[in-house]
Amino acid sequence: MAITRRDFVNGTLVAAGASMLPAGCRRPADPDGPGALHYPPALTGLRGSHPGSNVHAHDRALGMKSEWGTATELNESYDLIVVGGGISGLAAAYLHQRERGRDKRVLILDNHDDFGGHAKRNEHRIGDRTLISYGGSQSIVEPKHASEVVLALLKDVGVDVERFDTAYDRDFFRRNNLGAVTYFNREVFGEDKVVKHPFCNYPNYIEGMVMGGKLSDEEAVRQTPLSERGREQLLRVLHGPAEGIPSLHRIDLPGERGRDDLRSHSYFDYLRETLGVDDPGVLRMARHSALDWALTGTDLMSIGVAKGCGALGFAPKAVYDEENPYIYHFPDGNAGVARALVKKLIPGVAEGRNAEELVLAKFDYAELDRSSNEVRIRLSSTAVNVRHEGDPASSDGVVVDYVHGDKLYQVHAGSVVMACYNMMIPHIISGLPQEQVAALKLQTKSPLQYSSVGLRNWRAMKDMEIGMAMSPGNMHQAVLMDFPVSLGSYEYTRTPDDPCVLQMISCPYGAVGAPQRAQYSEARYRMLSLQFEDYEQEIRSHLTGMLPGRLFDFDRDVESITVNRWGHGYTVGGPGDSTKIGRQPFGRIAIANCDSAPGADMKTAIDMAWRAVSELP
Repeated sequence: MAITRRDFVNGTLVAAGASMLPAGCRRPADPDGPGALHYPPALTGLRGSHPGSNVHAHDRALGMKSEWGTATELNESYDLIVVGGGISGLAAAYLHQRERGRDKRVLILDNHDDFGGHAKRNEHRIGDRTLISYGGSQSIVEPKHASEVVLALLKDVGVDVERFDTAYDRDFFRRNNLGAVTYFNREVFGEDKVVKHPFCNYPNYIEGMVMGGKLSDEEAVRQTPLSERGREQLLRVLHGPAEGIPSLHRIDLPGERGRDDLRSHSYFDYLRETLGVDDPGVLRMARHSALDWALTGTDLMSIGVAKGCGALGFAPKAVYDEENPYIYHFPDGNAGVARALVKKLIPGVAEGRNAEELVLAKFDYAELDRSSNEVRIRLSSTAVNVRHEGDPASSDGVVVDYVHGDKLYQVHAGSVVMACYNMMIPHIISGLPQEQVAALKLQTKSPLQYSSVGLRNWRAMKDMEIGMAMSPGNMHQAVLMDFPVSLGSYEYTRTPDDPCVLQMISCPYGAVGAPQRAQYSEARYRMLSLQFEDYEQEIRSHLTGMLPGRLFDFDRDVESITVNRWGHGYTVGGPGDSTKIGRQPFGRIAIANCDSAPGADMKTAIDMAWRAVSELP
């Protein structure tokens, strides 16, 4: 049976400096039939920073392109233009109107075909059901530690944080006996094998996940498809070496030396030099055991950082405190917050009085850029030049040039908030002080990929007792049942015979031991140079090898695949004071976004939006 992922055209690879980008993507036929409006959440295939979304940005930053023809000057003027339609940009628009008046006109520009930035909504149509999932920003992390600004905004846009206490099914994994396992694939480990032991702490961030306990360390190690030497080394990592050499569990003994070891000693060096680990399978398990907790493989971590991530060799621990469990999760992740913000800014975009009622609402994208709106959201529009009208110190306006459909347009505003990636800002703003340019260029981001897979049933996952599978041999190092949230009229999958969404997480790394920035560049290049068929084949191999053939057939059971690629995913701050220098206001231009914190969560995005709006003249 054909998988409804896709009807898109694979493009060619175009080189632009150190980047390679697939181009030429068209969307599938709209699920609601001929004439239906473009509805990005229902699109499958390559999403996230989808093919074409970054072409003009890379032309500007990497190809140093400065000419897009003569700009068409639009007869439009705004009080504020926001560059970037993610959570921070949407929050900046909302906060600007809240503080300065609901009649203030705001234009939001975003280079993607959907709003929300990393807060990406994925929809999978399976039979007569629409299943909702996320393709980026997952959850409201630790909301009880949020600032008053964040809490007030969430309340005003209709997000009831306490509602998740009942919306999240904390007993789902235990009730269905779904636990954390490790899947060893044939291509890397010589055999397809599922061992009911996670060998790391990563699955513990999912509330209710059944962790270890089904197998002892000794029995789990015995079942791995490692060599005898590899098994002995793995057990040594888990339990410690000979007497007199501290194990990973005890290296942080009281005293300054222990603290120094945690801060400065390399985790990988300790594995190889102190514990004597040289088996490639064990080292691979160790490298991939922290995934995205610290934005790199463990080969670049100190012992202390690896311990904090719960990497291979460290005992499982609670990830969040009891007051802030990891349950504050809309079915579409933080896209639920983005949609609530958009509804607040543009009331006619959908029906619903609060965020819960918006979960299943169909947004009318034709409303986003309607001229009668006080706030307009203009998608597929890449800002390429932002400049003051006259001297920045005395200017009373800003001009913004943006590219839409390969044509250049020009609009004017009283002020601008840059809510895009920090690394792009020096290439967009004219006249920025060189110290600030240098600071912004020190910022980087780690690549990240979330693939969501629509299944017609999850009998095979139930049979194998898999809630999450750590998969050190695969592109996606983790595959899991989606977060069990039922909200509004939306119900999470109930029985193994019902359809569901699997989440597959990929944190691509570069060559072992290479510097962080070099690894990001290598991994980003490799990730973006793949076509959809490459990802589909990897997912086919992964699921087919992991799940029993008597219950799972890829062509029969997989209905849809959405691959959300973020070449620039998690924020990685620059050294010293570079972040503070980089985010300084410049005349009538202020800088929001998570990068300016630096951080990588929804609360931070909103706090930075508030700071930026407060800095505007």
